[in-house]
Amino acid sequence: MPLAHEHELHRRRLSRNLGLGGVLLAFVFLIFGMTFVKVTAQNVQFPDTVPGVQKTVPVAPASGN
Repeated sequence: MPLAHEHELHRRRLSRNLGLGGVLLAFVFLIFGMTFVKVTAQNVQFPDTVPGVQKTVPVAPASGN
């Protein structure tokens, strides 16, 4: 038998905290899953192969001053 009785408010707070923890954990897994799918996608186009993007030519720095 515990020395002090647990108040009903503490039980409600614990269940609320567990619920919020579950929601946050689900959100983390959702973001992780979306990131994993994006990284492992097969149709990756790099910026130099995307239509409408021009390649830029590096300019040599000006010498002399």
